[in-house]
Amino acid sequence: MIVMINGAFGSGKTSAANKLQTLLPTSMIYDPEEIGYMLRNVIVDDVKMDEEKTDDFQDMELWKVLTVQVAREIKQKYGKHLIVPMTIYKSDQFEYIHRGLKELDPKLFHFTLMTSMDTLYERLLKRGDAPGGWTFRQAEKCAEAFHGARFEEYVVTDSLTTDEVVSHIFPRVTG
Repeated sequence: MIVMINGAFGSGKTSAANKLQTLLPTSMIYDPEEIGYMLRNVIVDDVKMDEEKTDDFQDMELWKVLTVQVAREIKQKYGKHLIVPMTIYKSDQFEYIHRGLKELDPKLFHFTLMTSMDTLYERLLKRGDAPGGWTFRQAEKCAEAFHGARFEEYVVTDSLTTDEVVSHIFPRVTG
């Protein structure tokens, strides 16, 4: 089983993933941001393709490819369910990764955590993100992009605790 927990930065993905992992003892968290950080350090700007020269490592072709390949290797090597928290709203990247994970494990669940912009900004401030910083600039793009059938099951988290978010997800992935 693979459980994707999607949503804007500050929507509660990592908290929900960590809590869910404690309830699924045969699972592990796989965060594709780590792939992005590695690529950012390895593929310097003068090596990047023109379309990859942005402030978002998800624009690097290798990011989506390696996200799926590393998930495959982890599943094969360790045989665990994967819980995948990530903000992924760009159509091409989402479709590629979703399709690749579905081929890897047909029991793929995808949840999108949604919040109002006020709640999102409040959470970003609370965790120490700078107003006007990168996560704040991405928030509006995410909020707009996440409206659509491809993002599957929505969980509105404005007034929910992490436990309540997970109590919505857990029965759906274990039932």
